[in-house]
Parts: sequence; structure tokens; C-alpha cells
Amino acid sequence: MKTKNVVPWFEIYVHDIERAKTFYETVLELKMEVMPMSEDGGVMVAFPWTDDAPNAAGALVKNNMSKPSSTGTVVYFDCDNCENALNKVEKAGGKIIMPKTSAGEFGFFCLFSDTEGNTVGFFLKNRRTFF
Repeated sequence: MKTKNVVPWFEIYVHDIERAKTFYETVLELKMEVMPMSEDGGVMVAFPWTDDAPNAAGALVKNNMSKPSSTGTVVYFDCDNCENALNKVEKAGGKIIMPKTSAGEFGFFCLFSDTEGNTVGFFLKNRRTFF
């Protein structure tokens, strides 16, 4: 039986798509692709992804139906150095909510608020586990 990730896609809702795009491109050191969604001004900015990558794909989304939230589901981004990643968050206008914290045998995580008020995290996986 072939295994797959159960989460194939995620969306982070934003008010200001350009501000959010700049924040995530700066913090994650990547380029994102803008994709118009609808005639009512909805916009999606996709994180880079490939079909054979092990993690879920996703995007920033601005539309009339959705709002940023500090109390919704938390999306965790892969990182190799939580302290360095959190420094980038602060420099880009985000706020640290929880510093690097042990998740036991699984690795480490930290939480921050992006420029839109969403609670987001970084996860540093313990390379010895399969989680």
C-alpha cells in the first residue's frame, strides 16, 4: 500500500496580501507565486512546491469570506534553526509567542504571530524519528 500525507493543502488567511507575501518571503527565504482567484478581488499567493516533496503545499489567501486568526489551526513550517528563524520573524514584523520548545523525541517547535495576526509555527524535526 502506498502511503501519503493526509493534508495535501493548507491556506493561511490574510488581510493585506502584499504585506503577508513580503513577510513569508523574507522569513522563509523563498519566492511565492501570485494567482488571482476570483472576480471579487480574491487572491492566492502559493508557497513553492513540487509533487514529490514530502510536506503539504499551501498558500496565503485573501478573499471576502475568510479572516486571519490567532485561534485557528496552526500551520508549522520546517526549519533547521529555530533561533535564526525567530530572529527573521521579528525583523520582518512578526512577534514571538513561544520560543524554541522541546517536543521530546520528535524535536523542537516554536510559535509566532505573522504580520496578519495568524499564529504560525516552526518545527525542527529530530532526524532520528519518522514523525
